[in-house]
Amino acid sequence: MHSIKNLKIPATLILLPAIFSCNSAEKAQENVKPNIIYILADDLGYGDVGIYGQQFFDTPNIDRLAKEGIRFTDHYAGCTVCAPSRSVLMTGLHTGHTAIRDNKEIKPEGQHPMNAEAFTVAEMLKQEGYSTGAFGKWGLGFIGSEGDPNNQGFDEFFGYNCQKYAHRYYPEYLWYNNTKVMLPGNDWSHTVTYAPDVIHEKVLEFIEVNKDQPFFLYYPNTIPHAELIVPEDEILQKYIGKFEETPFLGGNFKNKIDEASYGSNLNVASYCPQENPKAVFAAMVGRLDKQVGEVMNKLKELGIEDNTIIIFTSDNGPHKEGGIDPEDFNSNGELRGAKRDLYEGGIRVPMIARWPGNIEPGTETNLVSAFWDVMPTLAEIAGAAAPENIDGISFLPTLLKQEGQSIHEYLYWEFYGQGGKQAVRKGNWKAVRLNCFDNTKTTVELYDLEKDPEEAVDLAEEFPEILTEMTRIMDKEHIESDDFPFSVKK
Repeated sequence: MHSIKNLKIPATLILLPAIFSCNSAEKAQENVKPNIIYILADDLGYGDVGIYGQQFFDTPNIDRLAKEGIRFTDHYAGCTVCAPSRSVLMTGLHTGHTAIRDNKEIKPEGQHPMNAEAFTVAEMLKQEGYSTGAFGKWGLGFIGSEGDPNNQGFDEFFGYNCQKYAHRYYPEYLWYNNTKVMLPGNDWSHTVTYAPDVIHEKVLEFIEVNKDQPFFLYYPNTIPHAELIVPEDEILQKYIGKFEETPFLGGNFKNKIDEASYGSNLNVASYCPQENPKAVFAAMVGRLDKQVGEVMNKLKELGIEDNTIIIFTSDNGPHKEGGIDPEDFNSNGELRGAKRDLYEGGIRVPMIARWPGNIEPGTETNLVSAFWDVMPTLAEIAGAAAPENIDGISFLPTLLKQEGQSIHEYLYWEFYGQGGKQAVRKGNWKAVRLNCFDNTKTTVELYDLEKDPEEAVDLAEEFPEILTEMTRIMDKEHIESDDFPFSVKK
């Protein structure tokens, strides 16, 4: 085991850059492949960003990213919870096809692993000479398994391998590849070293080390997933006393909130008590925003911002945990639902892309897109060949305001929690099937998102032909998995 202070994380040398041959990005620097940074917030709602309507707290750097790039209004996560959403992102396959389709714990630490046959974005870009690094939360396979990030194309990984352990912001340790790195002063109960800050330092270091070669930086930030806790700094002080608060006693803590109680009845996967949950949530988003700004500043400092595309988004809708509720800050905007729902609030997420000289500043698009489109988009940017059997479509023409953008006939999701759920969006129509595992309770709802973005008026009885078509798509797009058996009821 190593202390974070003594750990020297080596850079991984790779092949020299090849010629950037993507016709859709002629403005990119000649003979140099563009760097790619993908920042994935954790449980950040559609309405949690200023540019998407947030009014209770500020996100100036994320807003600046949008003002200097393009904002997507109809972008969707891979799923409504962590692991399957990330599996979709990595493989370009939606949840009816990708290997990981739900959060599934492996004891004592980690989640059900991706299989060896999975081909990830990182593997694709590594083949093109990219240095690849993942920093934050993984959740797709424990150290040494087939799903280990080092076995899925990443030269370097630093952070939480296990998303259950990522519930805690002052963990006893993080992982650097297969090495456990102890965090000074932390033992799951003492709050000395804030893990997101340590991870962020390694993100900036990765950029610095790889500034002279093409790199892919996957930054699955843990903020603002519960638990609600943040260092006491000027960001937190800005919000203390601003909101009417209801203290949260926590899953481990039944009676009082104080320093001594933090570790009593400890459950690593639970959350700490919080006297000011709203202020802390706002401060956590503020910290995420600051980190986004520091990434942007680092690129400018190194003189590589014009050759770097940044994509910022969230893994699913806002959570209802740790003492906060989406209604507190209108976190899902006007959308219905939250994390674990297949209504819009559970899967529609903010998505912003900036690429100076290529993406026109201050633009907006209502292109209907999803996580499974990221792989083919990055393939086109990098001049790589995306796998032929994926579900995604490149949205690079939209990024560059060029003609020829292909569109999806429909999008499909499934979720194994809460009795089994499926959803399809086709044009402005959205269908949601609930209680899939019990055909005596199964229902299918139908909404017109153009007229009813809040999914308040079920039109299933009024448009039976459309409903039949949507359920046909659900049946077609689900391919049964031995690891995640769904057994859709007809």
